[in-house]
Parts: sequence; structure tokens; C-alpha cells
Amino acid sequence: MAGSGRLLVVDDDATIRELIAEYFGDHGFEVAACAGGVEMRDAIEAALPDVVLLDLRLPGEDGLSLARFLRERCDVGIIMVTGSADVVDRVVGLELGADDYVAKPFDLRELLARVRSVLRRMQARPPAGAPAAPAAEAVRMGRCLLDPSARCLRDDAGDELPLTAMEFDLLEVFLRNPNRVLSRDQLLVQTRNREWEPFDRSIDIRIARLRRKIEVEPDHPRTIRTVRGAGYMFVPTG
Repeated sequence: MAGSGRLLVVDDDATIRELIAEYFGDHGFEVAACAGGVEMRDAIEAALPDVVLLDLRLPGEDGLSLARFLRERCDVGIIMVTGSADVVDRVVGLELGADDYVAKPFDLRELLARVRSVLRRMQARPPAGAPAAPAAEAVRMGRCLLDPSARCLRDDAGDELPLTAMEFDLLEVFLRNPNRVLSRDQLLVQTRNREWEPFDRSIDIRIARLRRKIEVEPDHPRTIRTVRGAGYMFVPTG
């Protein structure tokens, strides 16, 4: 399948870079690969990728610093590559706005599915400069208005708040299921097409980020509520 997307692999292990480049190239991706931060910046200047596959354990400037750089400056999908025991790094990376993570050693088929999932969410967004949908379509979520058509979240002052693809997908799932308790497993299946695993905090981290954006009092959420032992529930305003 040609034209699947542009992937940038950032990993200091040449064997892994070559393995991923060959596998994804065979599946129609345009792949660039580099070993660290300096090369990554050069690669982005040359051609902006759709998804960056970012190893967090890099010599010199580490992957978390590079993830922050990418999220602040580039509209790209970010998938972190971590050691299986790097729970803290995964948590910090998700807090920085990464879209997903995969642990080493990884299965290339799973990695391909993760990349395609992030790509689908990225491609579902309207192109930059596209006209905004009518304001009447916006939905109140706490102190903000969410425009599903434009995939845009604005506060009451009219300022747009940045959303990752995963954060928007979570809000969209909540909009489709008002006043219904959704488990972590249900949220993961509907947003990332995979089941929740024990100690997987990715949903909790995304919910915490969303609460800081939409709740009047993030420490006492009233819009996205926790249902102890069950999951989360979106309670519409008014």
C-alpha cells in the first residue's frame, strides 16, 4: 500500500532503525531515521513527518526533552518507545502530550497498528486554515466549548486550547455517552483499539490533562467525574 504516511524514527540503535525502516517501507511508509536530537531537528526541517517514533533513552538530549520540543513546535503524532520497566518515563511522556507508547522489545505488527491508529486520528482533523464549523455546533464541556466538526476546544474567553489527537478522541467518546460510566477498557478500545492493561495509566493521565483544561476546579471535577472502581462519566452542563 503506497502513501501510508511519513514516519521519523529517532533511536540510537542502528539495528532497530534499520529494522523499522525496512518493515514500514515494505508497508508503504516513507521512513527517515536518525540517532539523536540534532539529527531529528534537521530531519524535521527537511520534511515534517506525520508520526515520530521516539526512543526515550537517548544519549545526550533525552527523548522526554525531544518530546516536549515536538509537542510545542510541530503538529505531529508522537509514539514513545520505552523500556518495559520505564513506568515513570511513560507517565511523564504522556503528560507532555505523547499520543501513545510502546515498550521494548516490541512486535513490529503491534507497532504498525499503533502508528496507523495515531495516523487515523491525525488525518481525521481538518487541514490548517479550514473554516470553522458554525458556533451552534459547539458543545459546552465545563468552562469550555468543544466544536467536534473543527476538533477545536475554546475557553470562555474564546482562546483555543491545544488538544492532542488522543485527548480529542476521549472528549468525543464522552460526548457520545453522556451520563454513562465508561471503564478504562471501554475508553481505550474506543480511542486506541486496544484493551486496558494492569498498571496502564494512559487514560488516567489524559483525563487529568483534560480536567486542567475544561474543569472550573480541576481538583474537584464536575464535568468528567470519577466513578470509583468503575471508570469515568461525562456529566453535561445544564
